[in-house]
Amino acid sequence: MIDKQSPIPIYYQIEELIHKQIENGQLNPGDVLPSEREFADRYQISRMTVRQGINNLVQKKQLVREKGRGTFVAHQNIEQPLTKTTSFSEDMVNRNMVPESKLLSFTRIKADSDVATLLQIASGTEVYSVFRVRLANQIPIATEQAFIPIDIAPHLSETILHSSLYAYFEHKLGYEIDHSEQTIRSVLANKEDAHLLEIAEGDPLLAIRRQAVTSSNRVLELVYTRYRGDRYYFVTRMSR
Repeated sequence: MIDKQSPIPIYYQIEELIHKQIENGQLNPGDVLPSEREFADRYQISRMTVRQGINNLVQKKQLVREKGRGTFVAHQNIEQPLTKTTSFSEDMVNRNMVPESKLLSFTRIKADSDVATLLQIASGTEVYSVFRVRLANQIPIATEQAFIPIDIAPHLSETILHSSLYAYFEHKLGYEIDHSEQTIRSVLANKEDAHLLEIAEGDPLLAIRRQAVTSSNRVLELVYTRYRGDRYYFVTRMSR
């Protein structure tokens, strides 16, 4: 499987060998790779050559190194363009992943001044407070705290919250979502984040505040989402 007489560099052959094993399912996300010494002994090549091939796959985010534990096949990262308003469920389906919501809290509260300002309603107006964990292929990706004016969706229920809210707003209630406004910042996972997202306290997160706005300029919802930094990233195209 490694041709030492080939003009193709051996480190590249190692890289392609591992890549093909990932593609055909011999290696799955979370699987640990043999050590560099095992690779070197198996193919009678230097550990430095093995390391170069593995390093290339780490840089391509197909493998991930964990200090003291080894090298693992990386889980699929989720790339999200910043050019279109889509829901979490739509994003996952578009990537052939299965979206899921774990509802942790669904209550009615009176909006404080900050929430009311962002929802463009009077302070003290009753709103739904929804707290969910969003999953893709059963892997927790983000926590989501949403606030929705009750008059927007007076019959909102726990059953509805297990699927896409955008689909419910548009297809069931007839709202036309025109655009969203959002801010993004980096934060570190607190104890609750670590527990819910199955990560370590202090791991990086992408914290996003989003307001979904209708064609009539009504704010449908205010959402605070905290995405795992090792699973989710955003891209945008910028013209000069």
